[in-house]
Amino acid sequence: MLPTHSTALFRHSKHDLGTRRESGPLSHANINRFRGKTTGKVTDEKPEVDDQVVVELLLKEITELVIDQGLLSGKALKEDRVTNFVHPEKLKKLVDLSLGDSPLSHAEIFELCKRAVDYSVRTNHPKFLNQLYHGADPVGLAGAWLSEALNTNLYTYEVAPFFMMVEHEVLAHLRSFIGWEDGDGIFTPGGSLANMYGMVLARFNKFPEVKTKGMGNIGELVAFTSQEGHYSILKAAHWIGLGTDNLILVASDSSGRMIPAELENKIVKALEQKKVPYFVNATSGTTVFGAFDPLEPIAFICRKYDLWLHVDAAWGGGALVSQKHRSLMQGIEMVDSVAWNLHKMLGAPLQCSAFLTKHTNVFHRCNSASATYLFQTDKYYDMRYDTGDKSVQCGRKVDAFKLWLMWKARGNRGLEKLVDNAFECSKYFTRQLSQRPGFRLVIAEPSCTNVCFWYIPPKWRNSPESPEWWEKLSKVAPAIKKRMVEKGCLMVSYQPLVHKNMVNFFRLALHCQPPPTHEDMDFVLNEIEKLGRDLDNIH
Repeated sequence: MLPTHSTALFRHSKHDLGTRRESGPLSHANINRFRGKTTGKVTDEKPEVDDQVVVELLLKEITELVIDQGLLSGKALKEDRVTNFVHPEKLKKLVDLSLGDSPLSHAEIFELCKRAVDYSVRTNHPKFLNQLYHGADPVGLAGAWLSEALNTNLYTYEVAPFFMMVEHEVLAHLRSFIGWEDGDGIFTPGGSLANMYGMVLARFNKFPEVKTKGMGNIGELVAFTSQEGHYSILKAAHWIGLGTDNLILVASDSSGRMIPAELENKIVKALEQKKVPYFVNATSGTTVFGAFDPLEPIAFICRKYDLWLHVDAAWGGGALVSQKHRSLMQGIEMVDSVAWNLHKMLGAPLQCSAFLTKHTNVFHRCNSASATYLFQTDKYYDMRYDTGDKSVQCGRKVDAFKLWLMWKARGNRGLEKLVDNAFECSKYFTRQLSQRPGFRLVIAEPSCTNVCFWYIPPKWRNSPESPEWWEKLSKVAPAIKKRMVEKGCLMVSYQPLVHKNMVNFFRLALHCQPPPTHEDMDFVLNEIEKLGRDLDNIH
């Protein structure tokens, strides 16, 4: 059974959502009024799931719900909770999640939608700083809604003419920021698959016979990535048959950047072992530190040994739209392929991930299967726009349109200002943190908008930093995180880095949506200090 009233965010007291109004219930009266407006009649007929009048009203009520509850980027109130956390077993009891034979009424359906808001994290809240994504650009959200309503599949021009042309234009525009006049690309369901595309294209480029004959006669392939590289590279090594033991990790410096000399040493060692190096993954904006690997020297090494250089710019790619910060990716035009998650720093609605390559003759040959029921050779239009055959998927969502629409609304300059603001706020946060007792930076000068730090409770600040001291400190971030989530005031992630002997520390990640402010940064420091000042006796 559904609860008769909200037990969480929909209370709308001054302690919860402030002045937010309760979105109107999908009652019979509302339905009949709406039906009367639409058809000129008033009826007491019970609504059914296929009643178009009721469905239209439901969609209008959902739109009102999104607006009234402040779910758009930048519309959360200061007094709104970021999250109303409940444990999994309790959530099962609060909402009937089961599926069964009997349909629910539309009023009950709308109530479930309210519960979904009730128990979801407000990622559009300025105090949600937990992940490498944040709120969705409102214009991008409008684009996402429209493309969902049109519900088409992005494999042929025949069924998605407008969206296919949009994707071509967006991919070309993204390549221009890299410095490629020509090339290819595709939108993928996430950066992990974009990275996998890079590994597969690199293998096909070096050994095209793999497509038909497999890997049995090409030797033991090995790939390289830094210690800070995303775990999707490790998973891809498994999925494409490379084997996780054949993904070789390269040491990083104290800032988290791959060390080029170490990469070359690893390549030489692999060659001495009669292995076959073929692929290097560099990272622009590592997940934790936000480090940018030095692309130019890495590219020269890859050219020297004839290796494909892929850049995972899922997070840091946003720097390319900024004249102030694009130098962080100096040498990007020299690489072979790039993964770029536009739903991360730039704030396109999830998910919006592009795979880009400067090669124009590899993608289709590598992935095509020439299914004749989709990709006929005697079509009545220019078949170059049937891009589906170069995808590993058949069905593919329209992801480019929401990005295209928000880019149209903001232009290059508008997006650049948002990126510059995120970087500026990260620098402000770093300066303020370095001046506060009890806060310690993990990296003195962060490269991206990630800021990593420890909070040290008052009584520990002058104690010897023994192994026992660090062991106790490792428990501080998890304890503060628990408190902030239970309070609903803030969400900031934490993690250890075992390979650098670093115990749990916080990672603040700043984005474009909603635009962060200095006031937000001060709040984070004040709140963590407030939540952690009494943790001196933690065990």
